[in-house]
Formats: sequence, C-alpha cells, structure tokens
Amino acid sequence: MKVFGKNVFNELKENVKSIKKVYIAKNFTDKEIIKFIQDNKISYAVMDAHKMDGMVEGRHQGIIAVIDDYEYSDYRDMLNDNIVVMLDHLEDPHNFGAIIRTCEAAGIKSIIIPKDRSVSVTSTVMKTSAGALEHVDIAMVNNLVNVIDDFKDNGYFVYAADMDGTNYKQVSYADKVLLVIGSEGNGIGRLVKKNCDEILSIPQFGHVNSLNASVAAGITIYEVVRQKNEE
Repeated sequence: MKVFGKNVFNELKENVKSIKKVYIAKNFTDKEIIKFIQDNKISYAVMDAHKMDGMVEGRHQGIIAVIDDYEYSDYRDMLNDNIVVMLDHLEDPHNFGAIIRTCEAAGIKSIIIPKDRSVSVTSTVMKTSAGALEHVDIAMVNNLVNVIDDFKDNGYFVYAADMDGTNYKQVSYADKVLLVIGSEGNGIGRLVKKNCDEILSIPQFGHVNSLNASVAAGITIYEVVRQKNEE
C-alpha cells in the first residue's frame, strides 16, 4: 500500500519495519525525514515531483512510502471494550478517516467494518485519520448481523444512529455499548437495524434532513463518552 505526506510518514516512524520503500521528490527539503530514512537504512529513490503525482491520488508533499498492507484485528478481541463502533457499509474514505480520528480522540480504540460494499483502510483513510489509525484497531467481518448477535451474547446493548429514533441525549447508555453508524446514502441496513436494541436520532432544525456520517458519529460518540465519564 502506498501512503503519502509528511504527517503520515512521521506517524510511520513508530513502525519502521512496515516501511518497504520511500520515494522522495528532488526538491524535498525536510532534512529530519531524510536523515531518518538514511539512519534506518530504508530503501529510497529520488524522483521528479511530477512523476510522483501519478503514483497517488492527492497531494504527496514530496514523499510517498510503500508499506505493508493494513493488518485487520479480530473483532473477538474487542469484546472486552466498553464502547465499540460499527460502520454499516460506509463508503467514503474521508468519512472513515474522520471517524477513526474522532474515536481515537474520544478514547475508543475499536471499530468494525464489513468486508463487502464498504470502505477499507486505504492511503486516503490513513491520511485523513491524521495518525489516529496507529492507535485504533479495525476489524473487518463477513456478516454484521452475526457479529451484533455475538456482542449481545457478551452483554452489549446495541444502538443505531438513524432517523425516527429516541433523542440521543435522552438515552441512558448501557455499561457496554456497540454503536452502529450507517452509510452516507442508505443509512442503517434493514437487517442490521432490526437487530439493534435502540435507535438514536439527532434533532435537526434546518432544511436538510440528514447529517454527514462522520458528523453524526462524532455527536453520538461524544454523548456516550460524556455519560460514561460522569458515572
């Protein structure tokens, strides 16, 4: 997988072994990064910046790194966490990265995504998460409904953020929470919604009757965390 940008590369310094090769633009001037690459004997090549433009989608800032593919976690290792976030077929990598960043800031370290028809961990997600991905575990599963049932069997109460539910601020959240966030276009899937214990809604007062998925996630996540911190 190719990742790019100075901030992303600086986050990779904690896991040097994952860096397989680095491409640096001829006009790259960050001496600290260059010294790190040379000191750690990382394979690198110097290229024209315009040739690097075709290697990735986005502003690379003169540095591109080839790293190991992301290693997903086993969701069963998350069954001891007090709060776990599940994303129901989210598709936008920028939303995914933003949600990872929000979870890390809120102290949540576990996110579950489905294998099919869903965003996965990509270079865009890594860049958007602004380093938070290094501190959050992502599990990719075949069937969300089966995983929900497993969490229920382990004492979790499952909440879904969707329309026509209970005001998210009027809910007293359970000790163990699985919070489901829907996709940008379709919200929560029918079967997933059917297996949730309670539907949460965020009051809206404008003319547009839906929130961006990452914004809805941030609002509900912080309310759950706020209540738990007050216990």
